[in-house]
Amino acid sequence: MSSEVLSGSCLCGAVTYRVRAPFLQFAHCYCGRCRKVTGTGHATNLYLEGPNFEWLSGEELTIRYDLPLAKSFASTFCRTCGSPLPHRTRRGTMVVPAGSLDDPPSVPIRAGIFWDSRASWSCTNDDVPKFTEYPDWWK
Repeated sequence: MSSEVLSGSCLCGAVTYRVRAPFLQFAHCYCGRCRKVTGTGHATNLYLEGPNFEWLSGEELTIRYDLPLAKSFASTFCRTCGSPLPHRTRRGTMVVPAGSLDDPPSVPIRAGIFWDSRASWSCTNDDVPKFTEYPDWWK
């Protein structure tokens, strides 16, 4: 079991957090919802169990949005600067936007998920395995 600890924050620095390994997944998601919430061709997220996440400062400055029509989709952001921030899924897993990390994770990207939903202009030049939905091994 890795003892890796990473820090993260929003753009203005008012919200800070810490994550601890082990990490469940590190992936690109090409679904339309992730494109909308990031404003980019895909979201890159680090996934970990809830107990391995800790807000250090500014949690009260976060706003969570649950997409009403979705079975499970949410985003959290800083109310001051609008930066995407980690959120807890209904199952208790933390979804950490990789761009909010201050430290790079040592684990590699394992998958490109919802590949068939990608925008025609998405970047497609990496060697990461691509999947139509979640791969069978996804947990």
